[in-house]
Amino acid sequence: MNDLVNKYELNLRKEYAKTRKAKIITIFVILALVIAMTFVCLFVGSSNMSISESFMALFRQGSATNIKIMWNIRVPRILAALIAGAGLAVSGLIMQTTLGNVMASPSTLGVSNAAVFGANLSIIAFAGGFLSLGNNVQDFSSGANPYATSLMAFLFSFISILIILGLCKFKDFSPNSVVLAGIAIGSIWTAGATFLQFFATDVGLSAAVIWNFGDLGRATYEIDLIMGIVVIVGVVFFAICAWKYNALLGGDMIANSLGIRVNVLRFISLLLSSLITAVCVSFLGIIGFVGIVAPHSMKRILGNDHRYSIPSTILAGSLLLLIADTLSRGIANGTALPVGAITSLIGAPFFLYLIFSNRRKSI
Repeated sequence: MNDLVNKYELNLRKEYAKTRKAKIITIFVILALVIAMTFVCLFVGSSNMSISESFMALFRQGSATNIKIMWNIRVPRILAALIAGAGLAVSGLIMQTTLGNVMASPSTLGVSNAAVFGANLSIIAFAGGFLSLGNNVQDFSSGANPYATSLMAFLFSFISILIILGLCKFKDFSPNSVVLAGIAIGSIWTAGATFLQFFATDVGLSAAVIWNFGDLGRATYEIDLIMGIVVIVGVVFFAICAWKYNALLGGDMIANSLGIRVNVLRFISLLLSSLITAVCVSFLGIIGFVGIVAPHSMKRILGNDHRYSIPSTILAGSLLLLIADTLSRGIANGTALPVGAITSLIGAPFFLYLIFSNRRKSI
């Protein structure tokens, strides 16, 4: 009998080691794809630089114009894609786990809605709208401050997070309360942005609408540094708590029985993931579906173990945004489309697939 038990345990260990090895190999394959896509993204653009000219510019050789395009435009843009893609994707994964909702994403708590309101307030009321400058495009260009707009977008996103989490603390901190509070508060921010746009001048309205487009072209090294610091802090915390998220998958009762303070973990996790989203959205605009497509793709390939789903989701988010950015600059001849539109085109069909596949499973 003991021999049978020992043999069974040995087979289980071999099977576990084999599965673990396959998952690690998969993660490294995705990493290799990210690296390859990074170089492809470096060599694609509207400037019509050849691959050899792009390669020379990468090493600061060739014409001054090519070097400037490479280091002042393409490199910051690619860094933004890597950082924002990783941040939005891992935020989506953590929100889905902590809220117990497979459809949760960085927009669940109304963070994006609040950012839009803050940006609209800055652009329409203080830079190009009904309070000061009228319809003079030159006055708007001189009065608008992109950092002020990003700061306002971030502040209102942060306020929205605190309001939602505060409201949930008054009653209870169940996942349903968070989702419903997020929907309600998000609707208020959307209504406020609509009122601002209704009273805006033509210049202010067009500037506000353009801001809403997710655009990696706004990225600078300073913006990349700020986003990178916030994303790294969040990722480190999520990685440390990976086993706690695994326990949370079994339900609050099981997690509590293991000594995990579920409400505290949920609060901190949602706060950090929302802050990551707020920072990325405030600088780059609305980039949708990354927080849904990347986590679900990796969970279907590698399973729900957060020791593997967190790093793979980070890489998948970066890869998705790199592909979207390459398409945005390669589809239109001589211009770059908003990357947010590309991610929506990719993500919307995937979202519908998730809805109907889950429905079939429930049947």
